[in-house]
Amino acid sequence: MNKKIKSCNYKDPDGHKCPNKANDKGVCYWHDESINKSGADVKEKLENYARAGGFLRGIFLERADLSGIDLVNHNAKTGFDMSYADLYRANLRNAHMFNICLANASLMKADLTSAKLNCANLSGVNLLGVRWKDSKIENIELSKKLHQEILAKKALKTRNIEQAIDYYEQAEEVYRDLRKHSEQAGMFRLSGTLIQRELTMRRLQSPKYSIKRLTSKCIDLFCGYGEAPLRIIGISIIIILICATLYTFTGLNYQNEIVSYNSNATMYENFKLFLSCLYYSIVTFTTLGYGDFTPVGISRAIAAVEAFTGSFTLALFVVVFVKKMTR
Repeated sequence: MNKKIKSCNYKDPDGHKCPNKANDKGVCYWHDESINKSGADVKEKLENYARAGGFLRGIFLERADLSGIDLVNHNAKTGFDMSYADLYRANLRNAHMFNICLANASLMKADLTSAKLNCANLSGVNLLGVRWKDSKIENIELSKKLHQEILAKKALKTRNIEQAIDYYEQAEEVYRDLRKHSEQAGMFRLSGTLIQRELTMRRLQSPKYSIKRLTSKCIDLFCGYGEAPLRIIGISIIIILICATLYTFTGLNYQNEIVSYNSNATMYENFKLFLSCLYYSIVTFTTLGYGDFTPVGISRAIAAVEAFTGSFTLALFVVVFVKKMTR
């Protein structure tokens, strides 16, 4: 009676199972963590295995020497799927991995010097300590949150503050390394996004109700740490509208007559008043000050605050806009 061949018992978090024949440990060669794959023959084995349509998800390649490997799925629209693969300290110098999927894999301390990772999916990948020198990372896909950010959130839920801060420090390091490399490679749009995330991670390391954290959050909301000039325009419009509404109720002096909201007036008249207040709010925010309308009473304090905020906001917008355009 023939003995039934057992399949590898590897199953990834997404439910994909390995169809390969299992060894005496219940897993195949590629999913066996006890097998040392740092030998010189592993690169050729992996290339042949991938070309033959082998199951690449979750394979164990810790410290593997894959220098110069070709993992490009030629003549196919999609790249090889190496999701959940363990490439800890793997040597991937000069590797060709165009369009590869490494979602939720580990590239911790991997050497990607001069590797070609254009269009690679790096969502959820552990990128701590990766060597990025001269690597090609155009159009890579990054998840909204790094692996370390997710771990930090879990640590916060269990009120392990020290552990959460450590994970945020790691996330900051990952973003900083990627940002420096993208700047050197001339990918300034990517570097702009990365510096926002880097500074966000630095903010999250501060005490929750500290002035430092509050100030950092305000800068983020106001201009995205200098990378989002359109936010300044949005904030400016909000300030102008709020002040216009306040002027409508607190009143303004127009041709020696105090004009303000009147519940007995028609909706059209009050709307015309609001438009006049909106006009006054704009010229005050931009510090033009034509003088046809003047503030009275509480309106003076509102106008003073708006004028100060407007002059600062306009100057900030110029600085941020020029910074973005001169890259």
